[in-house]
Amino acid sequence: MNKNDNQARSILQDLAKRAMLERGLLPDFSAKALAELDKIQAPATTKGARVRNLRDLSWASIDNDDSRDLDQLTVAVAMPGDKIKILVAVADVDALVKKGSAIDEQARHNTTSVYTAAKIFPMLPEKLSNNLTSLNFNEDRPAVVIEMVIGADGSLQDSDVYQALVRNHAQLTYNSVAAWLEGNIDMPLAIAAVNGMAENLRLQDRAAESMRNYRHARGALCLETIEARPIFEGDSILDLQVEEKNRAKDLIEDFMIAANGVTVRYLSSRKIPSIRRVVRTPKRWERIVEIAAEHAFKLPKNPDSKALEMFLTREKAADPLRFPDLSLAVIKLLGTGEYIAELPGENSTGHFGLAVKDYTHSTAPNRRYSDLITQRLLKAAIEAAIELSKMGIRLVLYKVILFLAISIFAAKSLTSENARFCIA
Repeated sequence: MNKNDNQARSILQDLAKRAMLERGLLPDFSAKALAELDKIQAPATTKGARVRNLRDLSWASIDNDDSRDLDQLTVAVAMPGDKIKILVAVADVDALVKKGSAIDEQARHNTTSVYTAAKIFPMLPEKLSNNLTSLNFNEDRPAVVIEMVIGADGSLQDSDVYQALVRNHAQLTYNSVAAWLEGNIDMPLAIAAVNGMAENLRLQDRAAESMRNYRHARGALCLETIEARPIFEGDSILDLQVEEKNRAKDLIEDFMIAANGVTVRYLSSRKIPSIRRVVRTPKRWERIVEIAAEHAFKLPKNPDSKALEMFLTREKAADPLRFPDLSLAVIKLLGTGEYIAELPGENSTGHFGLAVKDYTHSTAPNRRYSDLITQRLLKAAIEAAIELSKMGIRLVLYKVILFLAISIFAAKSLTSENARFCIA
């Protein structure tokens, strides 16, 4: 065995740190940020007439096995007429990370947590992102809640956004929840321990499936790529593990897509500009048409997401083994997502891959700066506290987007491209 085999993690961490510095990213927190951090000793408390107490609802987090920065909780409520109310609670990171603070300035500089093979370089110090601003198990936390009423057909019937106090009653993982929903394992102990949690998760699963079917019928693309992550034992790499989609990941993805749409429409309804996440109509559509023709499928001359989704669905059923390769080819031709500033009333660019007009990033403020900015806009809208002129807000958003574009490009170059970054 090569000596370096036992130092693989350390070597990769050093390479990642060097690569971050070369791209203008900050791998370590500044002395000013750390000094600020020392003064933060407890989670934020939220008071006021507008803050609802929702701690008794059957909130749960569903995330990766090793996730510690828990940004979202979800819960479902059955309603008359076969409707289901879905609530998504997003961690109120702004409650502790104040605009203009040293911690905020460093987060603004990097704009995202940077994920590399051997180490995660968090956007916020782990004392915050993994603890005080994380929606941790059995802890009361302030949150921004996106409420959605879903019809039997999966369509959005009504929505609202407000602040609340929430409590995570079950910290669950994608793999265990998916295996249980599919009947492959007994009920996980974390689910069995909470009265009504099993029924609530099945209700969430039902709502998510109807939402997913509704989106895909309107042209949302079903794309799938192969992602692998290294498995370490100490400092040595033992294996590469393929990350596969599953039912629980789809559930959370469906809720987040819907919540992001509600978020921008809420801001627009209150005449507040927003940061939109867009994927433009593909410029290389003719090449996508050629690929489809190679598989004996005729796509229209002009970009059409519904037709493309029909082609992708057919190919996934016909050849699931090679479908990730086809997906990757299509993803590259679609082009990457980008952030834009948009004033209320402007014609939205939309998101071609999701087949929606209204989309943003708002559900992960512990690890994406765009989400933190959007959270501040939401809280200001809830409190009716927007005082800047439209031009002033737009100028601020353009500056933020410039940082996002530069830093995300740098962070992206450190890791392999994947479908979730491009399409979501």
